[in-house]
Amino acid sequence: MTKGSNSMSSDFAKRDGVRSWGRTSNHSQHVARPRFRDELNGLIGDAEASSRLASGLRRSYGDSCLNSDGALIDMRGLDRLIAFDDRTGTLCAEAGASLSQILAFSAPRGWFLPTTPGTRFVTLGGAVANDVHGKNHHAAGSFGRHIESIGLLRSDGARRILSPTAEPDLFAATIGGLGLTGIIEWAELRLERIASAYLDVETIPYRCLAEFWALAEQSAENFEHTVAWIDCVSRGTKFGRGLFSRANWRADDALDAHDDRTWKSIPCDAPVFLLDRLAIAGFNELYYRKSCARRGLRRQHYASYFYPLDALRGWNRLYGRRGMFQYQCVIPRSEAREAIAILLDEITRSGQASFLAVLKTFGELASPGLLSFPRAGVTLALDFPNRGMDTLRLMSRLDAIVEEARGALYPAKDGRMTGKMFRHSFPRWREFVVHRDPAMSSDFWRRVSS
Repeated sequence: MTKGSNSMSSDFAKRDGVRSWGRTSNHSQHVARPRFRDELNGLIGDAEASSRLASGLRRSYGDSCLNSDGALIDMRGLDRLIAFDDRTGTLCAEAGASLSQILAFSAPRGWFLPTTPGTRFVTLGGAVANDVHGKNHHAAGSFGRHIESIGLLRSDGARRILSPTAEPDLFAATIGGLGLTGIIEWAELRLERIASAYLDVETIPYRCLAEFWALAEQSAENFEHTVAWIDCVSRGTKFGRGLFSRANWRADDALDAHDDRTWKSIPCDAPVFLLDRLAIAGFNELYYRKSCARRGLRRQHYASYFYPLDALRGWNRLYGRRGMFQYQCVIPRSEAREAIAILLDEITRSGQASFLAVLKTFGELASPGLLSFPRAGVTLALDFPNRGMDTLRLMSRLDAIVEEARGALYPAKDGRMTGKMFRHSFPRWREFVVHRDPAMSSDFWRRVSS
């Protein structure tokens, strides 16, 4: 709600406990839940009363999917698959359709997402708005590169059809635009042909960062998917060790889809002692040794390879009642070796990192989005249990390292970056502002644009 305004359409109900995936903030939100696209005009048009923001499954870690001073339009009811061309793999779907829904439809037909984040519980609109990326960035680039067209509703009531050739500037602002250019109603994307729902996955332990760099360079040319887990707690002779994973699709015609019925769940918030340095160090040691024993090649279904945490419902509760911050940065290739080592040294000395830490190289394929995070270089992503000011001070120290290395932070994972760091991360932000819909805002945008 804009300052000084108390009006709110009756379509919006006040709801408590609306959180992002990191669970670090807990504000009441006014939320509307449309079921049909023709309801959206009445929900977005009252810009003077309050700002709006379309939201999906809220898997963003920070506050880019929250709008506590305005209202949320929950798009999950707009989840229909509209059209599919089995010859080209072109799929059109409403923005509230999840990647899980899309895969359940497409995988048995021999088609897969062109690239995918680490969870399938993301809406199509959210994947576009955050220009998500996956393990195959070096081969396929980001999600936005595979979008053919977007249906966008602006607060003036205009419905625009955007593409790389139709209103290309607004298209570029909407790809990775955090939902701030209007409501994405639907999107059309190109899927990738697959001959199996399974991959040949090879796991290779590495003992130090030098071995990681060598593996990443060797694997980029011959493997479509590459990623590494890195131990962000150990120091001394174990500093920088990890597990490198590389994979290619099989061709065995086994096209069975995933099953969303999870086999485990987290019933309550984990106790604090599970998140201290000793507990995480013990877990990392066990995980590394177990994985070393299982090194080599194995056949793996796409669900367990791309989405291992989706098998654990509510896994974010492992970080306890206070939640977590995720920190993801990208460092240009020319600065990456030195900067990644400095970042890891700062993190391991702090003792605050979690057991979930990812190191990956990004390729040269540029995204069309003005605010897109993926770019050529190396990305480091890890979770920090929320320990208040100690955690915030650590991330500020990391910011300084990233800024000096000419790197950037990922808005979808952020809950605290400054406006200065945002502008440093996205030098084309002024071009984006021209296309922002004045009725759209978020907690993230108010923070970084003030």
